[in-house]
Parts: sequence; C-alpha cells; structure tokens
Amino acid sequence: MAKKKGEGYLSAKDSRRISKENRRVTKAFEKQHKRKNVPENEYTTQMHNPENTLEIDDLHSYFFTDVGTVKSVDGVSFDVPTGKTIGVVGESGCGKSVTSLSIMQLLQRPQGQIVSGEIRLNVGDKVIDIAKAPTEVMQHVRGNYVSMIFQEPMTSLNPVFRIGDQVDEVLLLHNAENKSKEEIKRRTIELLEMVGIANSEGVYKMYPHELSGGMRQRVVIAMALACDPKLIIADEPTTALDVTIQAQILDLLRQLKDRINSSIMLITHDLGVIAEMADYVVVMYAGKIVEQGTAEEIFSHPCHPYTIGLMASKPVVGKKVDKLYSIPGKVPNPVNMPDYCYFKDRCEMCLERCSGEYPHEISLSPTHKLSCYRYYDANKEGEING
Repeated sequence: MAKKKGEGYLSAKDSRRISKENRRVTKAFEKQHKRKNVPENEYTTQMHNPENTLEIDDLHSYFFTDVGTVKSVDGVSFDVPTGKTIGVVGESGCGKSVTSLSIMQLLQRPQGQIVSGEIRLNVGDKVIDIAKAPTEVMQHVRGNYVSMIFQEPMTSLNPVFRIGDQVDEVLLLHNAENKSKEEIKRRTIELLEMVGIANSEGVYKMYPHELSGGMRQRVVIAMALACDPKLIIADEPTTALDVTIQAQILDLLRQLKDRINSSIMLITHDLGVIAEMADYVVVMYAGKIVEQGTAEEIFSHPCHPYTIGLMASKPVVGKKVDKLYSIPGKVPNPVNMPDYCYFKDRCEMCLERCSGEYPHEISLSPTHKLSCYRYYDANKEGEING
C-alpha cells in the first residue's frame, strides 16, 4: 500500500520545475532592472492627487521560492498625504515590511520582485514611479526623498565604525557638493543634537556597542533625517525599547516631521502607537488591505472582523479581564492562498456568501473603506461590485 503524502508535500520533480520557472521569471525582471540609460519618460508619471507625497496603486510584490510563489503584497493601494502620518498595522507576516521595502526598492533580489502596480513618489519637480525606476535613479531617491528607520538599530549600525563616521557617510553620499569635512562633521553633530542626544560631541566618537538601545535608535533616526526626506518610513521603530524611551522616540518623530514638513509611514503591530501617532490607518492581513480610514474611523468604528479582533486583543486601562481575546485559527499558507476571503477560516461573523470569491473593496465613507461581505447589503456600490 502506497504511503499517503502529507499536505504541502512537494516532490523533487515538482521542486525542480518550480525552480526552473522561477529562474525564467526572475531573469526577465533582473534584465529590466539592470538596463542602462533608461529614458526618463519610462519611469516618470503624474500624481492622481497633488496633495499626496506617495501613492501606492495595486502593488504586487512576490517572492519566487523553491516551494512556490509567495504573494507577500497582493494588490495593495493607499495614499500618503503630505505632512500626515499613515499607520500600517497587522500581525507578523501580513506584508507591512515588504510594502515598505518595495517603496525603497530594497526587496531581496532576484527572489523578491515588484511584479506589478505603481508606486508614485512626488519629488517636487517630477513624479517617479518607483516600481519602474532603474537602480541608478533609486540611489538618488533613497536618502534624499525617502528614508527608512529600520526595526533593530543594532543591525542597522556597523559595529566596527564610529557613530560619527556612519552619519558622515550618509551626508557624503547624498550631499557632498562643495562641503568640507569640517562642515559635514558640524552637520552630523547638529543632527545628533536634533534627535535629543545631549553629549553629541562625545557620541560622535563612540562605537554602537557603547550606546543604549534608545540612543542607537536616535542615531538611526538622525541618519534617516540627514537629507530632509519628503517621506520617512519607520518600520517598528520602538519594538526593542522600553515604554518611556518608546514615548520619547514617538514624540521626537512627531516634532521632526513638523519641523521638516515631511510625511511618515509608521509600520507597527502596536495599536497604542498607531492611536497616538497616526492620522490615517491601513489594516493589512495576508498581503491585502482589509480596512483603511482615518484613525478616528478605525478606532471608534472598526468594521472588518479582523480589525475588531485586533482591537479586542489589546489591554484596556481600567478594564479587568481574566484573559485577553485571541483571534482563533492561523493565517493561510502563503504559497497556496484560498480563492475565497483569506480571513474566512478564522472569522466568527461569517455569512453564506463568504465562500465566494475574495470580496471587493467598498466605501463606507469617502475615507473609510473595507473588503467584507457583511457590508455589501447596506452598500449599493458593494452589491454592484460584488
């Protein structure tokens, strides 16, 4: 009697076939990336709304692995208005960080690729579509117009170089025209003072291991702000910090955003941070946006069952409970996603039609949108789309 293969079993033959197909697909993408002297009209475009700094439109970012294609970001669309903070929230593995890496064009290639969609960035005199921009253009965009504060400062800083040398390097790469070493050092010390480091002259000469976690995070923020970027992407900037330092870092980000008139895209799974910082909230689940709206709409009137579950799972001051709520079940296999609503198998508010195709996005207000069959009957547009 033949032994039954377990779920997810992949034969060597299938694995070779997938690898061969992946090489063919990624080779085509890499060929596009590595082109030289690409005409500007191929990667410039127009903003749909001039008041936005960034517009993400139907973005698909995939990872081509030996066991299949992982659709980490699968049709994501949202805007980042100028001078505002957008909070992107969701559990681990929902596609938050991959979205931010796509904006920076820092996906691990050749396996990770932006497959389709547009990422329109307003750089002032023109609008660049990052999804189509060649590598040499992105080297100018990163730092000057978009910068990123990474999750763990100890892995972002090089342990064998002094703090001053690392911040100087950012200024030398992006802003070195007609500037002497003394001017660059002066600017670095200014940046360290701007992010609340009192002993900036001393810290300039220190190594990363000589600083605390909060101080290292401040240095990373100083590096991100070195060129006054239009968009700051903060990928869980307070995860490794204690509560008091976390509050200081968030206050610092808010003040600096206003000082240089930039926008912030704040990625976190901490709803408390989002409530304090964000003007708009985007809720992601399994590579898709399930709900988005203003912070007041999302926190006062959460509508998607996943958002409601997230809200119920956080502790509330003054409310005593024996056990915090936990969303049941687990996220579907990213290589083999279902053809119905991805949250259906974990949802406690299911309808009969939830077994149909993935629900289209409907609007409850000009700013509040979600993808859920529960609101289709109350929304004529949803009935037409669905």
